[in-house]
Amino acid sequence: MDASTSLETHGEDRHKHEGEHPPSHGSGAAGEHHELGWWRKYVFSTDHKVIGIQYGFTGLIFLFFGFSLMMLMRWQLAYPGQALPLIGKLLPHIFGAGSMPDGKMTPDFYNTLGAMHGTIMVFLGIVPLAFAAFGNFVVPLQIGAPDMAFPKVNMASYWAVFVGGIIMLTSFFVPGGAAKSGWTSYVPLAGIADTGPGHNPIFNGQTLWLIGFIFLITSSLLGAINFIATIIQLRAKGLTWMRLPFFVWAQFVTAFLLLLAFPPLEAGIIMQLMDRVAATSFFMPAGLVVNGTAMHISGGGSPLLWQHLFWFLAHPEVYVLILPGMGIVAEILANNSRKPLWGYKSLVFSVLTIGFLSFIVWAHHMWLTGMGTAVSAFFQTTTLIISIPSVIILSAFFISLWGGSIRFNVPMLFTTAFLPMFGIGGLTGIPLAFNSADLYLHDTYYVIAHFHYIVAPGTIFALFAGIYYWFPKATGRRMNEFWGKVHFWPTLICMNAIFLPMFLQGMAGMHRRWYDGGQGWNVSGEHIWGLSGFQWNAPISWAAWTMGLAQIPFIINFFWSIRHGEKVNDNPWEATTLEWTAPSPPPHGNFVTTPIAYRGPYEYSLPGRDRDFTMQNEPVEPTERRRRKTVEQPVLV
Repeated sequence: MDASTSLETHGEDRHKHEGEHPPSHGSGAAGEHHELGWWRKYVFSTDHKVIGIQYGFTGLIFLFFGFSLMMLMRWQLAYPGQALPLIGKLLPHIFGAGSMPDGKMTPDFYNTLGAMHGTIMVFLGIVPLAFAAFGNFVVPLQIGAPDMAFPKVNMASYWAVFVGGIIMLTSFFVPGGAAKSGWTSYVPLAGIADTGPGHNPIFNGQTLWLIGFIFLITSSLLGAINFIATIIQLRAKGLTWMRLPFFVWAQFVTAFLLLLAFPPLEAGIIMQLMDRVAATSFFMPAGLVVNGTAMHISGGGSPLLWQHLFWFLAHPEVYVLILPGMGIVAEILANNSRKPLWGYKSLVFSVLTIGFLSFIVWAHHMWLTGMGTAVSAFFQTTTLIISIPSVIILSAFFISLWGGSIRFNVPMLFTTAFLPMFGIGGLTGIPLAFNSADLYLHDTYYVIAHFHYIVAPGTIFALFAGIYYWFPKATGRRMNEFWGKVHFWPTLICMNAIFLPMFLQGMAGMHRRWYDGGQGWNVSGEHIWGLSGFQWNAPISWAAWTMGLAQIPFIINFFWSIRHGEKVNDNPWEATTLEWTAPSPPPHGNFVTTPIAYRGPYEYSLPGRDRDFTMQNEPVEPTERRRRKTVEQPVLV
């Protein structure tokens, strides 16, 4: 049954023309309508869908740029001290003469690439794409809302992240280059980097990193407030909390993580900025000697305070990266297994538990600081406990596949690959929860492999799945399935070829930040699967470059399909949630008729139905009520 036959229209006249605002959004007399200009419609837009697409393009561009920085690093790791072929001699003209003289990478430039790769991939790539892009485009549609609660705040959040990204990119071109103190910006190194003769106090890499970060944090805070208000206030009639799609729950918890965890880091960044430009000493300790000369600072600051402030954000940040991915996986898993998600309420309570526990595990990143046994025991315990809801979520996803009529389209391929990849990342993190094991594994390639299995073949696979899945809703066209599979299989193989050997390198003791790739490090003298720890860098690097080439089919497929992809109807995947009741692409205001939710989000394969999917806006029929009542009544024998 079409809900539009029994529902009131939601301003049909107002939404006759896409991009036309209601009277309150325009200027002039009441009732006056006008078509928005190009700048207001596509650049400085307040429409959540346009902002979501802006976030999406920005996130994808920065992901590719951050990945390119890593591919440069892989050359130095595989072939230390050798000139980079083809483009090596061009890079000094881009990044400065001190970056790669004669095509050979300098240690400072390697440190710059490491610091900016981590910063860009996490804060300018995954967060804008996973939280802001998918959240902005999908959440209002899934809850039946015409837009976000605060459209202008929404626009401001995007332009804040855009300005922060431009500042980060600008830092590559100032004297001395971009930040070199790691993506964690640990003091006292970050406090003294790029200071002294020849460095501008403001226009230097480390200071611009801090200023750019302030804009990125402000963007996330504005977005978090908007998401929380939207999900609480603008849900469609009948869409109770336990009828929300799991993706909306994931975004809701993610917004709270950002809202509560980012302010302490923003305060810490401002204090570190003052240490650099105003001669304060919030984090700079007394008695520092640099290049044989005592530093003239007031002293008394605590480098450990910075670590606490940073990791109080940075561990919840891991779940900011992964929870939206889990939400995407849940939607695609239910849709392509053609059965309801197993344990919906357990999934919801697990994600809420993760949100709470993520704030009391941060110090497991700081075992080497020498904390006492009581504090260590507390953080070890909470770290192990937080793995339980993650295991529940992953187990529910696997069980949801059992007995399903699975369709292995491209979104489902990335979704099913996500499950074991995230499982590997989670299981390999358990040894790091114990301070005794972490003393050996800390800052080795083992940590690189563990973290990247969560966010690379984990979160990024979920993001690719989401792009292929919601692309028809955004454009009215489907991406090419064949080229999607050409994109998927090499990416899956290369992901494992890159990160699996890093576990072996880490257990052999190879440090994650060595400029020479660890060629001088030898713990046991033994080979691992025929290669030494250092020798593994070459095949890892070749796998990384191959994976870079594997993204070309995706890029071509993406842009080609916008205009030439197969045209589809409003619900090409035969899904059940409310966004598929809107036209494709959705007009201003999203819905032709106001949606009402009559049932849960994953009503697949209901008995006695003509179709194997029942949309949320389809009223519950009397036969369903009788059948449910009969089942619920006790059977008398």
